Amino acid sequence: MRKSEEKYYLVREEILPEAILKTVEAKQLLESGEAETVHEAVERVGLSRSAYYKYKDGIFPFNAMMREMIITISLELEHRSGVLSRVLTFVAGKGGNVLTINQTIPLQGIANLAMSIDTSVLNLSITDFAEELQKLDGVRKATVVGRG
Repeated sequence: MRKSEEKYYLVREEILPEAILKTVEAKQLLESGEAETVHEAVERVGLSRSAYYKYKDGIFPFNAMMREMIITISLELEHRSGVLSRVLTFVAGKGGNVLTINQTIPLQGIANLAMSIDTSVLNLSITDFAEELQKLDGVRKATVVGRG
């Protein structure tokens, strides 16, 4: 095995060391806003900050790992005021987080746009997301062109 190759294991919770479980708890407190700082989160769960920093980038709830996904979507937009704004409002309203946007200069009244979107907390399927996006006023076409 090469050094750069990562290995992953699926492990039952009850066999994990307490420090790893408390790291997950602390991360959940931070993500939910119940704790504002790492110091506050680790204090609440009874974990040292050094243990938290040791494990935080290596432990994730299984369902979170499975849900994390970035999609790239290609759109054809009519060159009218407010169309891109409607698209961005739609994405945010469905729980998507826009990571990148690349839009061409409109030709013959149509602008091509490529967007990378973090869909880890999307509140509908990616297929439904793309179908609903295509129904927005001013969106001629919406196609998922990549998933990662």
